[in-house]
Amino acid sequence: MIDSINRLFNHPGLRSLAVKLRIPIIVAAGIAVIRYADPRWLWAGFIVSMLGEFIQLWSFASLNKNVDLAAQGPYAMVRNPMYLGRFFILLGVLALLGNVWLLAAYTVGYWFYMSTRVGREERRLKQVLGAPYEAYCAEVSRFVPGAPYRGNKVLFWDWKLFGQNNGHLNFIGTAVFWAAAIIWVLSRG
Repeated sequence: MIDSINRLFNHPGLRSLAVKLRIPIIVAAGIAVIRYADPRWLWAGFIVSMLGEFIQLWSFASLNKNVDLAAQGPYAMVRNPMYLGRFFILLGVLALLGNVWLLAAYTVGYWFYMSTRVGREERRLKQVLGAPYEAYCAEVSRFVPGAPYRGNKVLFWDWKLFGQNNGHLNFIGTAVFWAAAIIWVLSRG
């Protein structure tokens, strides 16, 4: 069964279709979540989502994609902080619906997505970055943060990298969603 799920997540046609339709899917899903938001979960969802947003923005400001080994900022502690950040952003958004079963299903589904996506990326990065990346992988966990890699800087932020990785667009999208959610929920009183 796990092989079938991995094949589904790695199917090139489905991945291509998802990329092409991602904006309309995200907008429609965001509208649906806001429409059915449970006011009791507003602030908890917001806090969890903003934690994820901070992790993602920090990742954008630390990553010189496909050029340098990212081993500073959040990458000093975990190999895939951007995916962890995205997990928490979406977990907070889905928390608005107030359904614990949905959150559990999302967590399992995201695990399959993340592990297959990261597997593809890591194979590619081993080819692009070579031995330094392999040494980094041997010492830094894929998903669970640990001690900084070889004492690299954790407190790191490069505005040039942030702009190059379109961190501002990610922030704007998340901020627009949460502004709409907060306005909608508070207006319903």
